[in-house]
Parts: sequence; C-alpha cells; structure tokens
Amino acid sequence: MNAVTPASRWHARLDIDFAWRLDKTIIQHRKHQGPLVIQKPFYPEVETCHVYLIHPPGGVVGGDRIDLNVSVGAKAHALLTTPAANKFYRSAGAHADVRQMFVVNEGAILEWLPQENILFNDSLVNLHTRINIARNAKLLSWEIQCLGRPASHESFSHGRLRQRFELWQDNKPLFIDRSTIEGGSEIEQAQWGLAGYSALGSFILFPASQAELELIRQTMTMSNEDFRFSVSLIGGVLVCRCLAHQAEPMREVFIDVWARLRPELINKQVTIPRIWNT
Repeated sequence: MNAVTPASRWHARLDIDFAWRLDKTIIQHRKHQGPLVIQKPFYPEVETCHVYLIHPPGGVVGGDRIDLNVSVGAKAHALLTTPAANKFYRSAGAHADVRQMFVVNEGAILEWLPQENILFNDSLVNLHTRINIARNAKLLSWEIQCLGRPASHESFSHGRLRQRFELWQDNKPLFIDRSTIEGGSEIEQAQWGLAGYSALGSFILFPASQAELELIRQTMTMSNEDFRFSVSLIGGVLVCRCLAHQAEPMREVFIDVWARLRPELINKQVTIPRIWNT
C-alpha cells in the first residue's frame, strides 16, 4: 500500500453563517476551501433553510482533514444533512481528521442530521463534533458510525475510531461523550460494548424534560433482532443510543425519534429532505 504524502492529502474547509432575514433563514456568508461545498439552499418549510453538504471526492483517506464551521444566527433555523454516506478508506498509518464546530445563537434552531459514516477496515479516524448553544436555542442532532462493511463481508478487524461529541452552553459542558474503538478489540463483541453490532449512533435533543423522555419510552420499541435502543435524560439533554447491524434500521429508528420529538421541541412536523429519497 502506498503511503499518503503531504501533496496527496486533502484539507477541506467549509464555513457557513446563517441569519434570520425577512421572515426566513438565509445563508449570510459562506466560504470553502478544497472539496467541501453546499448546494443551493432549499426551503421546503418556507422559513427553515435546508442545506446539503457535498464532498465531491466521495471518501476520506488517511491524512485528509475536514473542517466544518457553522454559525446559526439569532432566531434562524438551519437543517444540515448529507446526500449519501461518507466513506473512510483504509490507511497506511495516517489519521483522517474531521472537526465539526457549530454555534447556535440566542433563539436559533439547529438540526444536524448527516447520513452515516462508513469506516473501511484499516481506517484510522478522529471525529470531533462540538456544539456551543445559547440559552433559548434548540438542537436536534444525530450521528451514525458503521464499522466495516457487513454487506461486503468486511469486518472492522483492524483500525481505530476516536470519537468525541461535546455540547456546551455559557462555557460550561452540558454533555461530553468520548469513545475509542479499536478494530478487533474486545469492545466489538462484549455485552458492555457493541455486543456484536457493527453500527452505533446517538440522537441528541436539547433542551429536554421528563416529558420528552417518557414520550420516547412509551412510544418507541427499545430493541428487536435488528437493533438495540435506549434513551436517557442527562441534565436537560435527551440522549438516545442505538446499536444495529447496518445503518438502514438505525436511520429508520432515528427518523422515527425525530418525527416524535420535533413537534414537541419546535412545533413543526418533520419534513424529510428531498436528497434522502434519491
């Protein structure tokens, strides 16, 4: 396998600032470097701005770096997603770094709903998501990681995923989640770990109360042969966890959670991004 040289590495960066203008959310500023761009904004809900993040190379290799910086201005409402799964290819030794930083200002709403990340065997990935949220702002977010490619009979026997998710308010942490998964390690099969499942994901809602917790507990199936699901309330942050053998059943679970919680949080029914149907 050829080593990745500095000249062959991609450094992609995208900065987006959303603002509330004339009764709808607009993109006030955007700047990109390298292969990370967006399509034009879409308005299926009139005032809410739907944006699709596009990474033309179609995958990430060791040594690549992706920086996403998003600011949602006061009273603005942005929904960000991706058109397809993001693939992380095998590495000769260099890590792929993805840093996703969000600022959600006073009275704003962020929905961060990317499609899954697929980690090929021998991939080395550092994934860091940090969200700074103001008081009276709202968040609905999920992230899904798939280890290996079960449909191609490829396990995640070698490689590493370092994942960190942080939610902050007023320079204080509301929720910090860190994990390191080594390919072929005990965590993949242990009941205290992934229990033999190859896909893992989290759905985060803020702010939340006991009412939202009870809604999900009463209306969602906690587990079946395709997935395991749990929900907890941690200091006003609703955290749903899911394990599955593939991404598809997990997406269905999270879309169901989203459909139940969105009307409670922002008084709007779910509007499925068109790109998910293509």
